[in-house]
Amino acid sequence: MVEVNVEPVPTEASIRRALRRAADGKAIDVDEATALLAATGEQFDELLTIAGGVRDAGLREAGRPGVVTYSRKVFIPLTRLCRDRCHYCTFATVPHRLPAAFLERDEVLEIARQGAAQGCKEALFTLGDRPEERWPAARQWLDERGYDSTLDYVRACAIAVLEETGLLPHLNPGVMSWAELQRLKPVAPSMGMMLETTATRLWSEKGGPHYGSPDKEPAVRLRVLDDAGRVGVPFTTGILIGIGETVAERVDSLFAIRRAAREYGHIQEVIIQNFRAKPDTAMRGMPDAELRELAATVAVARIIMGPRARIQAPPNLIDDEFPLLLRAGIDDWGGVSPLTPDHVNPERPWPQIDLLAEKSAESGFELRERLTIYPEYVRRADEGWLDPRLAAHVTALAAPDGLARTVNPVGRPWQEPEETFGTGRTDLFAAIDTEGRTGDRRSDFDDVYGDWDEVAAHLKAAPRSMPTDVVAALKLAADDPGALLLEKHEDKAMALFNADGPALDELARIADDLRRQVNGNDITYVVNRNINFSNVCYVGCRFCAFAQREKDADAYRLSVEQVADRAEEAWRDGASEVCMQGGIDPKMPVTAYADLVRAVKQRVPGMHVHAYSPMEIVTASAKAGVSIRDWLTELKEAGLGTIPGTAAEILDDDVRWVLTKGKLPTATWAEVVTTAHQVGIRSSSTMMYGHVDHPRQWLGHFRVLAGIQDVTGGFTEFVALPFVHTNAPIYLAGIARPGPTWRENRVVHAMARVLLHGRIDNIQCSWVKLGDEGTRVMLNSGCNDLGGTLMEETISRMAGSEYGSARTVAELKELAAAAGRPAVERTTVYGRR
Repeated sequence: MVEVNVEPVPTEASIRRALRRAADGKAIDVDEATALLAATGEQFDELLTIAGGVRDAGLREAGRPGVVTYSRKVFIPLTRLCRDRCHYCTFATVPHRLPAAFLERDEVLEIARQGAAQGCKEALFTLGDRPEERWPAARQWLDERGYDSTLDYVRACAIAVLEETGLLPHLNPGVMSWAELQRLKPVAPSMGMMLETTATRLWSEKGGPHYGSPDKEPAVRLRVLDDAGRVGVPFTTGILIGIGETVAERVDSLFAIRRAAREYGHIQEVIIQNFRAKPDTAMRGMPDAELRELAATVAVARIIMGPRARIQAPPNLIDDEFPLLLRAGIDDWGGVSPLTPDHVNPERPWPQIDLLAEKSAESGFELRERLTIYPEYVRRADEGWLDPRLAAHVTALAAPDGLARTVNPVGRPWQEPEETFGTGRTDLFAAIDTEGRTGDRRSDFDDVYGDWDEVAAHLKAAPRSMPTDVVAALKLAADDPGALLLEKHEDKAMALFNADGPALDELARIADDLRRQVNGNDITYVVNRNINFSNVCYVGCRFCAFAQREKDADAYRLSVEQVADRAEEAWRDGASEVCMQGGIDPKMPVTAYADLVRAVKQRVPGMHVHAYSPMEIVTASAKAGVSIRDWLTELKEAGLGTIPGTAAEILDDDVRWVLTKGKLPTATWAEVVTTAHQVGIRSSSTMMYGHVDHPRQWLGHFRVLAGIQDVTGGFTEFVALPFVHTNAPIYLAGIARPGPTWRENRVVHAMARVLLHGRIDNIQCSWVKLGDEGTRVMLNSGCNDLGGTLMEETISRMAGSEYGSARTVAELKELAAAAGRPAVERTTVYGRR
């Protein structure tokens, strides 16, 4: 049996103090929120009054005072099979009780068509989690129809609903990974998953309501909330009260949702749902959550979440207590269907919409219909909250204020927007060196990166290392350098990462000896041109000063023809390589990536195309609905030669989420480069350091690279990238340090040579980030490669690098001569030219 926790009862004084702080508009903490849930009598009424006032202030700020919303929807129970075993659920069932494992596509469309005829605008897809992993019947059904997974079928049905009926899909398929959210975002304006509770014991202890349900582990569900924010999905979540959680656990769940909302800004709606016992379930004897308890939780949620939050209570689960919930601070009644039942709570029919309007009016509110994507995100759709392929569908149904128009949906093609490239400040590649950037930050600086206080809270101090004899560590570096990656020698590696003075000089000497053994004395370089084809991006990486909003003064997009023109110019100037990367531009058609490669190869057949970071590859393949392998194969067939191993930053998810917000997890980065190597596309490898990282994370990064190289052998070089801080948002916000120290630059380049010895032969230093003197020193500390002439360089220059954006061959030879060695031109994959 699950353990029952006995909680202390808040004192009268603690409730009064919490009410006073809430009334004064001060932030309340966990203990104060817990105390408020115990309010009764006049204090309960005061709690509701305070919460209602917070709600009213938010509605005024949103430009819709006195408006409470709902979504007119159809409920599509795509499958009632589930791999979980929640003890209160009657929605999930077993195969022999169903006519089929899934609704057929035609059945889905019939429900959607009937809904469209009645003015519904939302198609709510609700289904069990990954039933094919538990039920052979589900696996067989998907296999017979050519779907790899339930989520693949969800995606296909969502597209069909968009094209055939015009309804907007809202997807509730349960737990999804970062990559799966990326893949589903182009087919749904919004998604959702109830957090339910952060009480792990209700999942881990036998007899708990979530025992035996792998997808109900709180840590797993919290990860989904974060991943949805990283992907930029307008997301609905909430808690379920009365399933055995304590009041303190209930409050903890609300604060967990608030944290995600503040960090990513993507929580469009918080549902406070009361447990209702159902017959034929293991929890049929549990008492229902009391409605006054529900109202108190709504009120506390409103105070915690603040005026901008949208808070909902399902109207079919509250009996006739509409005024009570409105007093408590809700501003939304959720989805209501004039056609389909609530398949999760079939014993509780939806109220008629006219009745809902009447009850709302009795409490002084006007009922307005909204879309499945909330007005705030409709109005900011072009900031990355809405995939461009959904723009026409949403625009057709949205009123100027972002709420719903009084129209019936009609089907529209789900397709790429018309190409809008060849616009904006397309001369930035040259003007960055003469005129500079327009401002030190993009126009949405204050909100695109999330709440900076929440970001800072994720920073972790570097763990202390045991004192280690640096002499022994240096000896190991000289005798068996690769062994420093082993866990048993971690303290020695850390001693070297912290080396200074004579020890650092000796480390640099050892690194340079290893360089001489492997590469001889030649310093290599490539004649190349960087082409950043778009700087429009809404991912919100907190270190990036390159990305711009579409309407920012420095924003631009190059057309396919303009990219080909620049490649041809580079070829005439002696280049053998173009390196093409860009922002994750939501208006870039997925076909454009292959089109750019083909255009360059058609114009200049002999040009090597080195293009597309792992982030670009993952995002594009997800939008296209194909696997990473298939996407890379298509690019290779178009003429792609190699890919840059950028978007790596630090391959440690703790620091990545602070640094990048929306970028791919470490495992996904590794999957992309590994897959590229397997299909015959080699890559560079990189590490950007000197921001919110520490040496132990550097060591972990090198271990990831070494592990991939041991399997594939596909890395051509390692490039150390010092963080350029000047215009970086995370530095301007006061979180990151101002780049690496001189000592750290020397250490990282030397340790790269030592740790990767025998695995990656070429270690490159970046003249763009280090300058001439820094480059000279690194060439005598283990580096053998200068990188390229670049011809144009916008990313580092936008961040504030002061070392220019181009070098001639003569200038690179002078740099090599300053280091006392000859310069030799190479190809992208280190052949001699």
